[in-house]
Amino acid sequence: MSEQPQFTVKIDQNKFLPEGGREVHAIVSVEATAAEGAVAAPPSTRASEVIIIDTSGSMSYPDTKLRAAVKAAKVAIDTLRDGVEFAVISGSNTASMVFPAQPGLVAATPQTREQAKVALNKLKASGGTAIGSWLRLADELFDKVQGGLRHAILLTDGKNQHETAEELDAVLFRCDGRFVCDCRGVGTDWEVAELRKIASALLGSVDIVADPAGLEADFRAMTEAAMGKSVADVALRVWTPQTATLRFVKQVLPSVEDLTGKRVEAGPQAADYPLGAWGAESRDYHVCVEVPPGDVGKELRAAWVKLVVPGAPGEEAQVLASGNVLAQWTDDEARSTRINARVAHYTGQAELATAIQEGLQARKDGDLDTATARLGRAVVLANEAGNDEITSMLRRVVDVVDEATGTVRLRRDVDKAHEMELDTRSSKTVRTRKDETVTTRRGEG
Repeated sequence: MSEQPQFTVKIDQNKFLPEGGREVHAIVSVEATAAEGAVAAPPSTRASEVIIIDTSGSMSYPDTKLRAAVKAAKVAIDTLRDGVEFAVISGSNTASMVFPAQPGLVAATPQTREQAKVALNKLKASGGTAIGSWLRLADELFDKVQGGLRHAILLTDGKNQHETAEELDAVLFRCDGRFVCDCRGVGTDWEVAELRKIASALLGSVDIVADPAGLEADFRAMTEAAMGKSVADVALRVWTPQTATLRFVKQVLPSVEDLTGKRVEAGPQAADYPLGAWGAESRDYHVCVEVPPGDVGKELRAAWVKLVVPGAPGEEAQVLASGNVLAQWTDDEARSTRINARVAHYTGQAELATAIQEGLQARKDGDLDTATARLGRAVVLANEAGNDEITSMLRRVVDVVDEATGTVRLRRDVDKAHEMELDTRSSKTVRTRKDETVTTRRGEG
């Protein structure tokens, strides 16, 4: 019996293009279901975990932050499967080992878990914040692990003030593709854009934990999710014809992430886009291909999409599932002017994330007219998408006069935590209310 999930690929699109049409859009839905009788993450799946705790001076104001972070780290350690190799890092101006004492990873056992907890009790808050150095040490620890699942949790409460943006970018470039990192900001004195950049580069999530008391549950959930993964380094391999151009590849569920810049050449006319580790779950991707116009009636394979995992040195990649993105030219206007509902839905949610982030930035910059317009547009898009969670968050930042037209007024006194929560979660997406796969014409609801 196979221990790894069973993968399927489903393509949603309107393949029909008008005469002279060039652009093909498709939603690639990937689902991984646990093999019958298999646990979520089999013990034979090698895994490693690094927990990075901010111990800069600000973590002592109030002191509940550091205490809560220590408790959360202990919960994460208890959530690890037996045998998972782990370490804990303390981060300030520099990075240092909390456990084990010397740089390295140790297998999780009852004894090593208790030793790690004792070491965590000794943490003190002092110094500044240099997140790149923390990630560099994590990368060095993961470098000692050959293969398997590699996951990190990074917690901070402040801005990356003690290294340059260029220094952080250099570390992110080095760490790209080597491990997945989920980022959390505690309190409200950190920069959303900064942690979003780190999480995006390392294929992880970003979120706010405004109240330190929420850290334990959040760390448990992140660690459980990591322990539920069973296939590492999955990639979406996209082949296109010689005459075609792959315009973009974006993850659109469970969050909006542009993967286009992560392209890695994978042979003639093919490229891999990293998707990170997988357990039993589903994700959706938006693929756009530009093809040369064809004659009416001609059908073309615009892209061949495969889900792959790398093989051992000298071996071919393992193909988990595949599907075709098609293009067919027609002079039937009714066919060629339809927009696939799922393509339209996710295009709207990508626009929603942009509208929220631009609106909040404009508000911060004092450009209230732009902020009102962009956040009003976000209200319309969230309502159309059925994204009730985002709609609720928007109403904490604006007073909605007319939801249908996006007429809003900026609220004067907005809780900073509410504003940051909206920002961090703006890129989280939902499926359509009815998960429609039918098509609708341009201009129709």
